[in-house]
Amino acid sequence: MTAHVPTEETTARPLAPVDVPSGVYGDEMSTYAVDLWVADPAVLTDEPRLLGILRTAAAAGGATVLGEATHVFPNGAVTAILLLSASHISVHTWPEHRLAHVDVLAYGRGSGARMVASVEAALSPVHVTTAHVPRAVTSLTVSTP
Repeated sequence: MTAHVPTEETTARPLAPVDVPSGVYGDEMSTYAVDLWVADPAVLTDEPRLLGILRTAAAAGGATVLGEATHVFPNGAVTAILLLSASHISVHTWPEHRLAHVDVLAYGRGSGARMVASVEAALSPVHVTTAHVPRAVTSLTVSTP
């Protein structure tokens, strides 16, 4: 086997600074990263129920489901994702920690918040942390030096 030696072409370079004009980040698209700890970990190993929770959340956000995929791990943990029109929603569970990570990329005012609220209601968590990041949905002209 030959070892890989980084070259100038494969070595990471710092990004050029970019002035982002106001209005690039609005409320049209958002990412939510949600950590939910539940009292009863049984839901975290219930693949059909988790898919149902994601489908209900997508409907609550007004999203169109284009596809879905799941995987169940030997310990019963589940990863499930719905591919939505212009977005996605996923769950990754850790039943041994009573923990679910939910990620939502949502297009449309308020749709992501409605999806997150739907998942929270269905899982009845004892503790939740949520990070919300607005995402750009406009063109940006970048000039190079």
